[in-house]
Amino acid sequence: MSSGYKTDALIAEDIEAYLQAHQNKTMLRFITCGSVDDGKSTLIGRLLFDSKMIFEDQLAALESDSKRVGTQGQEIDFALLVDGLAAEREQGITIDVAYRFFATESRKFIVADCPGHEQYTRNMVTGASTADCAVILIDARKGVLTQTRRHSFLCHQLGIRQIVLAVNKMDLVEYAQETFDAIVSDYRAFAGEIGIEDFTAIPISGLRGDNITAPSDAMDWYDGPVLIDHLETLPVPSETEAEKPFRMAVQWVNRPNLDFRGFAGQIASGRIRPGDAIRVLPSGKTSTVKAISTFDGELDEAQACQSVTLTLEHEIDCSRGDVIAAADDPPQVADQFEATLVWLADDDLTVGRGYWLKLGTQTVTATVQQPKYEVDVNTMEHLAAKTLSLNEIGVAEVHADRPLVFEPYADNRTLGGFILVDKLTDRTVAAGMLHFSLRRSQNVHWQATDIGREHHAGMKNQTPRVLWFTGLSGSGKSTIANEVEKKLALMNRHTFLLDGDNVRHGLNRDLGFTEADRIENIRRIGEVAKLMTDAGLIVLTAFISPFRADRQLVRDMLEPHEFIEIFVDTPLEVAEERDVKGLYKKARAGELKNFTGIDSPYEAPEDPEIRVNTVEMTPEDAADFIIKQVLPLK
Repeated sequence: MSSGYKTDALIAEDIEAYLQAHQNKTMLRFITCGSVDDGKSTLIGRLLFDSKMIFEDQLAALESDSKRVGTQGQEIDFALLVDGLAAEREQGITIDVAYRFFATESRKFIVADCPGHEQYTRNMVTGASTADCAVILIDARKGVLTQTRRHSFLCHQLGIRQIVLAVNKMDLVEYAQETFDAIVSDYRAFAGEIGIEDFTAIPISGLRGDNITAPSDAMDWYDGPVLIDHLETLPVPSETEAEKPFRMAVQWVNRPNLDFRGFAGQIASGRIRPGDAIRVLPSGKTSTVKAISTFDGELDEAQACQSVTLTLEHEIDCSRGDVIAAADDPPQVADQFEATLVWLADDDLTVGRGYWLKLGTQTVTATVQQPKYEVDVNTMEHLAAKTLSLNEIGVAEVHADRPLVFEPYADNRTLGGFILVDKLTDRTVAAGMLHFSLRRSQNVHWQATDIGREHHAGMKNQTPRVLWFTGLSGSGKSTIANEVEKKLALMNRHTFLLDGDNVRHGLNRDLGFTEADRIENIRRIGEVAKLMTDAGLIVLTAFISPFRADRQLVRDMLEPHEFIEIFVDTPLEVAEERDVKGLYKKARAGELKNFTGIDSPYEAPEDPEIRVNTVEMTPEDAADFIIKQVLPLK
């Protein structure tokens, strides 16, 4: 006779069945965005509440907090479930991106609550970068606002094609259909201008729960889907990306022992099976897939969004940063692109400066050219721009120092989206979306030659070097560099001296002394110095080169140990006292703008290979000291 209680074994089976069913659910990532106080946090709180994702102690705390912050009547303030920062609760706004998880019977969700203020646009971009869908809220009392336009434009630029227009707070406009219809009409007109071809409009009340998880009795004129039902039916990346050509960025080479060598990563798009032909880019080497391994064993097939390790039939060169792709339909490889940039840093874009560009598992040095235009998100007008400031959006050319494997962002977010990172501060300064490669990057190829740099250096019986003298104007760079070259000439070394003033008479005569021009000045000198080291020469350069990032850019151009930074360390007051050319006097009088040390900064080397103090040393002594440090030069 049954007691009515389940045995431990049956309970365990129920738990296992529940976990298995939960594990097999698809996952949808979506964001809520829009203007300030449109009700984004309240909507998410309502979704968490209605999906039974709140524990009893959380509910008790929520009711207590709602009373404390002054919610009208006895209603629960669902926004408090999401607005976790003290500053957010005090101001009644969202500042940071808040991620929350909830699930229904058929699907799992991760939702990002994005801030509405313009000053937090960079936070919104962070949340949208991984989203599959955007729920754009509009306050029914206010209609389409500036931030509605900004966030819609950003969502479209970031590749989100599934848009839900949630017209919120319908309870505050008496659930009027004409109000809803007018807002949808206004939004449709704007959406067409920015390329949003389709969206789903739903009238809701986050506070009252209308059309969130169940149809609203107060809006019987609306016969469309409720919000949660619509979110449950949207396609997810694993379904849409699986039908595209195969791409997988290699995250690491899995080599647990000498008998196994696999390439691990997450499949960005497509499907793969053992026996499929693949191509490794950028090298172009080909092979076939031998096996697909996972933690749970080998697979007969893998598809987009799965993390796997591929073993190949042939031993070919493949490492982190490479991309494994379908052999007959590979992505593109180029080093110059047009891209949309969303500037995320407090400091403006510095045109021509080297930034780290990170695209998937690839990392290169890249420079941004002067923007072609900045986008006014209110009018969609293209505005002239010399740089980009915080939260501004523009289109510009991006030049990488070596080829990148990529696809247009519209086709593949993994291989088309990138970030720019400041080399000195290690802060992310921009998010970017690649449009296409520039034609010249496809048509200009490197011509191999039979006589290389090793042969040139061997003929001269020396090791190529770049002796990079940096310091303030008047520090003695040119004088000391000249003494070093004379001493090297007596030692029968093959040298060439590039002096700052001399170069500006020819190669760089078109450049001024703005920060952007100084950066381009050093970039050109770096390229010339690199060519000279290829010829086997010892190159001496005497330039103020005030910015660390630009000196690092030149160092990165050269072979390891070829760049020797020599800091001619002279105090400003000493350099100004010398003032051989009268430049400091002009700068102090305001006759010479952007002069280093006066109204333009000088960033002293933090760890130079050689440091000389011209207060304590004569130029001849400094030259002897430098040669002793750099010898033997073979």
